[in-house]
Amino acid sequence: MFSQDDDNQGLVLGVVFGLIALVIALVIGVSIYQTNLTATPAAATAPMAAEDGASVKVVDGVVKFYFGSGKAELAAGANEALGEVVKAAAAGKTLVVSGFHDASGDPAMNAELAKQRALSVRDTLKALGVAEDKVELKKPEQTMAEGPASEARRVEVVAK
Repeated sequence: MFSQDDDNQGLVLGVVFGLIALVIALVIGVSIYQTNLTATPAAATAPMAAEDGASVKVVDGVVKFYFGSGKAELAAGANEALGEVVKAAAAGKTLVVSGFHDASGDPAMNAELAKQRALSVRDTLKALGVAEDKVELKKPEQTMAEGPASEARRVEVVAK
């Protein structure tokens, strides 16, 4: 009923269909990979923010660093954002660094975390060449900031 040729033909067809499936999977995989590569630079040029909530903005000459919950690491782009205030310090102005925190968690730990964040910004300014006497750490009268928690966890740098 069946011949040797039918068995060989089935094997050949199986191999051909397997190769076709492999080529299709490879094309789909390469296109997904290339899509991710082209999407990454666009995301990096959006706001300077990290997945953990860390970001940095310059608003009316004030550099505002926002932090992830429980973290004191600066967002990517910190050095670039500090460019104008570093120039102001070189021109003789003093940079005032103030740390704020949100209402979640232990108030004493939040105050310490706000201080650590301000010290991180100060250390970055020093690394960028700002003299220590041109940086003033100032504890705000009200360290617990109002508004959304993601905006309350911040450090502000102002040139005066």
